[in-house]
Amino acid sequence: MSPEQVLQLLGMVIPGAAIIVAMIAGSVIYSTRMKIKHGYPLSGAWGQAVYPKTSTEDGERIRLLSQENAQLRAELGSLKDRLATVERIVTDSGYSLTHQIEALRDQSRN
Repeated sequence: MSPEQVLQLLGMVIPGAAIIVAMIAGSVIYSTRMKIKHGYPLSGAWGQAVYPKTSTEDGERIRLLSQENAQLRAELGSLKDRLATVERIVTDSGYSLTHQIEALRDQSRN
């Protein structure tokens, strides 16, 4: 192979290799950004899990949201109990009888 052919071959191989290296680096950067964005754990050079660091502010926010969630669930439970009681009263025959009596009283007043 002549030196000119070697230079010509290198002129094609080096840009091709640079494109391949750029594509691999771009793929690694893109997948790492997507993992960080969606909260997936990252892996280190030796395969160990490297989790994104969370600040104390994030922990406090999570704690407050958990407390609020528990309070809302308790309130929802009490509202369900109250609704069941109201439904039981309304469907009770004594209530409808009382309601009919009151309706008759209202008619007699008019």
